[in-house]
Amino acid sequence: MHPASDFEQHRSALFGLAYRMLGSAHEAEDIVQEAYLRYAEETAPILSLKPYLMTITARLCLDTLKSARVRREEYAGPWLPEPVLTSTPADTAIEAESLSFAFLVVLETLSPAERAVFLLREVFDYEYVDIAGMLETTEANCRQLLKRARTHIDARRPRFPIPEQRHQALLSSFAQACADGDLHSISAMLVRDAKMYSDGGGKVRAALNPIHGADAISRFFLGVRGKGQPGVTVRIKSVNGQPAVLGYAGDQLVYMAQVRLEGDLISEIYIVANPDKLPSA
Repeated sequence: MHPASDFEQHRSALFGLAYRMLGSAHEAEDIVQEAYLRYAEETAPILSLKPYLMTITARLCLDTLKSARVRREEYAGPWLPEPVLTSTPADTAIEAESLSFAFLVVLETLSPAERAVFLLREVFDYEYVDIAGMLETTEANCRQLLKRARTHIDARRPRFPIPEQRHQALLSSFAQACADGDLHSISAMLVRDAKMYSDGGGKVRAALNPIHGADAISRFFLGVRGKGQPGVTVRIKSVNGQPAVLGYAGDQLVYMAQVRLEGDLISEIYIVANPDKLPSA
């Protein structure tokens, strides 16, 4: 039996791949546990442990995505990734982008194979020959999948990175404008064709369709002001390596909101209120 301590050295990388692939921390934990069980049951020598474990994890994720497709198509309203609380912003620009909520939303628009190749190559730095072996395909196909994924992601990637302190300041100002019901300030902080996605999972009140345009989004926030759960306090914390607005009713987290910035303006807003997706802390 292979030692558990060897597996634990790679747990964070396995979770990182699974979470980015699936957009769900709960499902990612299940994938990592299944990978461990397969590792523990392996009787043959393992020549290179991390590639072996990453291969198992990637293939399990692809299988999970096939079964998840129908569930997500039948989901009540927009499906958004499951937020993960992070104690501090991500350590590097690459890690911050690949973990960010906006990036995970873009990954959802890729095919499972495109997603796997992009992550293994761009985030985890594997060579094409290794990725081809992991995914049981050819190097040429991996290159084509990566080309399509890059084209799609580059089209949605902000032209200039936003410093974390500036990001937090803009988010705080927007949250305050929403709390004050300041229609003019809300609208002024949004790009004209801004989009808002809210995920209630059919369990709490949320917009069942994306809201498009600065005017419509501003009116939405003005309309819901004072209609939510009473006594909710707002805190700014790090979620997926970037600042987010967290709403608490007592100690219970009831929603998470994060934004995508284009310069000093907000281009997309993501609100997760589905209680099954919200962290307990």
